Amino acid sequence: MGRVSGKIAIVTGAGKGLGAATAKALAREGAKVVCTDFDDAAGEAVAAEIQRAGGVAIFAHHDVVDEAQWERVVKLAEDRFGGLHILVNNAGIAPAGGPIEDKELSDWRHTLAVDLDSVFLGCKHGIRTIKKTTAKGATGSIINISSIMGLVATSNASDYNAAKGGVRLLTKAAALECAEAKYNIRVNSVHPGYIDTPMVRGVMERGAEGPLHLSGNEIAEMLVMLHPIGRLGVADEIANMVLFLASDEASFATGAEFVVDGGYTAR
Repeated sequence: MGRVSGKIAIVTGAGKGLGAATAKALAREGAKVVCTDFDDAAGEAVAAEIQRAGGVAIFAHHDVVDEAQWERVVKLAEDRFGGLHILVNNAGIAPAGGPIEDKELSDWRHTLAVDLDSVFLGCKHGIRTIKKTTAKGATGSIINISSIMGLVATSNASDYNAAKGGVRLLTKAAALECAEAKYNIRVNSVHPGYIDTPMVRGVMERGAEGPLHLSGNEIAEMLVMLHPIGRLGVADEIANMVLFLASDEASFATGAEFVVDGGYTAR
């Protein structure tokens, strides 16, 4: 207990999946958490669950591609809790697949906006806000949730590959800038394999409806086979990595990618 005691965090996409698990883990270890999401009911439910467990959390509606809403969210953290130490850029989408030659430009741009532009906006306003806190002697950490698909490519996912690969290098650029400016803000990316979350279950359902005519269980078995460890991950396993990176235990880690994929990329 207390690994991030006294710290203030923002977690985007906190209403479900990795975001919900991360918000709960940070709160359990002592952080005050601003849970943000586009889905008000889901985000409010997570904040309420944290409060019932004795933690400190509030919810804010947040469209992560809207810069004005980013400005409002970081100001909320300052106004309600007195600053900001931790930002977890988790919100994202897993778009329907399809070959490049058939992909609509509008669909490409939507994926890049939600999965990459939002991380840029988070880093921009996160750094601006966190550096005010670290100037008083604290430490700061930004954790960007990428994917194994930001490390290795797959067919029919060009927009997702491009966005998540962009998150990886954006993270490194932000880490270098913060280090060179002596802001005492570390910036790292986390690259999950397939995790049993609502988003991945949605991928399975879309696959089951596709031309291969496989059942959802068959799609799940195929995904499990891609992970040498023999199963899908669970959200808490990613949240634990984020918690480590958010804490001072990771004080020498910046500009790095942390892969939590059950061996997917080890082959």
